[in-house]
Amino acid sequence: MMIEPVVDIFVDPAWIEQALRADVAEGLSARPKELPPKWFYDDRGSELFDQITRLPDYYPTRREREILEREVDVIAERSGADTVVELGSGTSEKTRIVLDALAATGRLRRYVPFDNSEATLRNAAADLAAAYAGLAVHGVVGDFEHHLCHIPGGGCRLIMLLGGTIGNFAPAARKDFLAAVASTMAPGDTFLLGFDLVKDPDRLIAAYDDPAGVTAAFNRNVLSVINRRLDADFDLGQFEHEARFDPDEEWIEMRLRSRCSQKVTIGGIGLTVDFASDEPMRTEISAKFRPEGIASELASVGLAMERLWTDARDDYALTISRMVG
Repeated sequence: MMIEPVVDIFVDPAWIEQALRADVAEGLSARPKELPPKWFYDDRGSELFDQITRLPDYYPTRREREILEREVDVIAERSGADTVVELGSGTSEKTRIVLDALAATGRLRRYVPFDNSEATLRNAAADLAAAYAGLAVHGVVGDFEHHLCHIPGGGCRLIMLLGGTIGNFAPAARKDFLAAVASTMAPGDTFLLGFDLVKDPDRLIAAYDDPAGVTAAFNRNVLSVINRRLDADFDLGQFEHEARFDPDEEWIEMRLRSRCSQKVTIGGIGLTVDFASDEPMRTEISAKFRPEGIASELASVGLAMERLWTDARDDYALTISRMVG
């Protein structure tokens, strides 16, 4: 029997609009300029990112799936979970691997997707509720920085953050985020985290700068979002996509570099911004990790790493951890 999904909404269009205005005003007034990567993902941005995950050089999605398919029974056993909480759930495509394994144990009772897109979450929630008889789906539409505290408790929960999303946080913000996740966990809960590993910089750059220009279009799409929603006049053709590896920070930095000296007006917030010729604007970081480093970061917020798995090429890793004591 299908159970009708429940969805709690903490991010409505007015909240999103206010957050976009604040982020754009702050980011374009900063030195150097930057924009948060969460604004990539309108419908067009999501479509472009889906194309990126299928590109030959973009390995993270395939490597993560490889590990999940190989180790999911062990993950299900170690977690002991009857509830799956997925942070940044999106279309919940890979989630079915975990749900199938837990369903096979007879324990699966509930799925809690957390995402900032109400439409995407509702579609995925309806699909999964229909696919798994008796599964209670309790969605939360919210923002990582503000609404993790609203994730429902109860049961024995496996909390998942997949897709290498943890790499989009700068170190201080990453610690705050992990601490917020840990604060939501009860005794018996586990945390499954997917993250990309440090490797040859040439391979990393190739993954974020494909010759077909799909990643470049994805990067520039953030300007389209601002143009449409904040009445701005960015000329997308005057910004060049860049992906560089920072060896000190061990992250890929995506930028949009101004091809000329230009002035951009963001009418919706009454802001005019000057760009110098060749001036970069950061749009995303994608940190790469070493196993000992991620173990230390988890430990710093009270989470003990119990197991770590990598794919056959040691490109990517999944780890499961739980609260100390």
